[in-house]
Amino acid sequence: MAKGILYVMTTVVPGLIKIGKTGTGNFESRMSILEHNGYSNVVGLKRKFAIEVEDYDEKEKLLDNIFSKSRVPNTELFALDVGLVIQLLSSFEGRQVYPKEISKEESFDRATTEIENNNILFIPNGEYYLKRKLKGFGVVEGKMRVKDGKITLLAGSTIAPSDKKVAELPRKDLKIGSNHLLKQDVICSSPSTAALICIGKNTNGWDTWRNSEGKKIDIYRTSNN
Repeated sequence: MAKGILYVMTTVVPGLIKIGKTGTGNFESRMSILEHNGYSNVVGLKRKFAIEVEDYDEKEKLLDNIFSKSRVPNTELFALDVGLVIQLLSSFEGRQVYPKEISKEESFDRATTEIENNNILFIPNGEYYLKRKLKGFGVVEGKMRVKDGKITLLAGSTIAPSDKKVAELPRKDLKIGSNHLLKQDVICSSPSTAALICIGKNTNGWDTWRNSEGKKIDIYRTSNN
């Protein structure tokens, strides 16, 4: 199986990206050519993520098949959210080539956050609710307010003990009462961050928070995509 690099680049056109492949030793030169000269009459290309994988020809074909409906005919351009592609590429087994300063896990998390931020504006203004029973703790209940794309986890929400595998940054400096209840409102970057603060482990907030009718907030982003 041949080893090579799969990459994704943004373009000057919002929502239009390039997905491609190149040999392991050709990455920097290929990026330089594309960033300086453009591709298929599209300019402003900028590298966003690249990973070295085994059997890269087959994996590129897989990407083409997955995103075929979003492809600009006869090109390597796709009308896609770049975060979605980074999520998929970073899930492949291999060595991350770009960016170099962060890990694959961090790339995946950043892409997830970017996708969520793009979808937050789909959530109508209002209050949303979370309720989950945790083994060894009990019932966690949370309340989240959304106003013009701004997410606030409200005081009185339950804050369960943290899973040690979860980064503590989103929960740093929280004021929590002896009854495990949040004592102040907290601004959050996404529904998943708000859910993580309450539950203490990584959680898909779009499947966790519900509206007053008991429906998952995922209905708002899926109805707009």
